[in-house]
Amino acid sequence: MINNIGFIGLGIMGKPMAGHLIRGGHKLFLHSRSGVPEELIKEGGKRCATPKEVTQNAEIIFLMLPDAPDVEKVLFGHSGIADNLNEHPAKKIIVDMSSISPLQTIKFADRINQLGCDYVDAPVSGGEVGAKNATLTIMVGADESVFEKIKPILGLMGQTITLIGANGAGQICKVANQIIVALTIEAVGEALLFASKAGADPARVRQALLGGFACSRVLEVHGDRMIKRSFDPGFRIELQQKDLAIALSCASDLGVSLPNTAITQSLYNACIAHEGGKWDNSAIVCILEKLSNHQIKN
Repeated sequence: MINNIGFIGLGIMGKPMAGHLIRGGHKLFLHSRSGVPEELIKEGGKRCATPKEVTQNAEIIFLMLPDAPDVEKVLFGHSGIADNLNEHPAKKIIVDMSSISPLQTIKFADRINQLGCDYVDAPVSGGEVGAKNATLTIMVGADESVFEKIKPILGLMGQTITLIGANGAGQICKVANQIIVALTIEAVGEALLFASKAGADPARVRQALLGGFACSRVLEVHGDRMIKRSFDPGFRIELQQKDLAIALSCASDLGVSLPNTAITQSLYNACIAHEGGKWDNSAIVCILEKLSNHQIKN
């Protein structure tokens, strides 16, 4: 079934995701603060001046934005999605694939529900590689009936698609994911730094570890980036720091202690202080190197 779909936020992640939807046969209405990439227009996407214009043309609207204030502005700001819903009420589905606070997600969902529309939180994991290859893991918070409607469309962007629960549950799962990912990246950085300082070849150490119990996707991808010093962003440090801040804020509200998450976030804070906010999150190793006065040698 061909759908009129809106997609707002066409950065590192959103651009390839929208491309998959176009190539899947859907009609795409596009908007991005940085401008709509010409290649998406050439593939058949339609440029829209505002989120409101996107919503006027689409029944299902996807958001892929950096943070909660960006989502709130697109939803409820001037010429935002809610403007159209107020003026021309119709049953639409808003799908936020950004990574934001579960508590804010629930508030946004309530406001959209009051306007007669459905809301889905569907954050993703897999980074730029997953977005380009349509192999993202998608964690969904929604009513089951709404989930079933959009699941085939999500399947054009992701490989593992799981309904976690009601609105907010997708974001809770993403927070858990980011805790594991960030702490594992930091651990890989420590391990490779230790190996290099001790005199072993870090590339060979990584290769050996990939065959053992320490094997992980993080060791495979981010370990390689650390050794090759390839820090062009797949997922920026400033976004990882933001996600860990969400984790720690929610943990505080819940009375949960996340000591290693707090330490890892402080290392990402240090990266940002050293003007590394735009680096790939694997560049946390650069701060570890400064602390040890040793750079990993490949």
